[in-house]
Amino acid sequence: MKKWYLYMIQTEKGKLYTGIATDVERRFLEHLSGINGAKFFRSDPPEKVVYVEDCLDRSDASIKEIATKKLTRKKKEQLIQGALNE
Repeated sequence: MKKWYLYMIQTEKGKLYTGIATDVERRFLEHLSGINGAKFFRSDPPEKVVYVEDCLDRSDASIKEIATKKLTRKKKEQLIQGALNE
């Protein structure tokens, strides 16, 4: 079974994008190149991955993605900061 991850990418303008993938590095490169990347990055290119969280499976990843997308910017920043401090 493939390992799934929840991730957040910060754009050049400082926006946060949340997604899920089995290979975060590959997915970041897809977003960066524009090939198979999200439309979100067309006007504001991705800069760096700022958060990665292991998930049990795709279902768990999707549930966490939806919950994370509902968080305020401040809560997302706290999540990122907490991961950096670990």
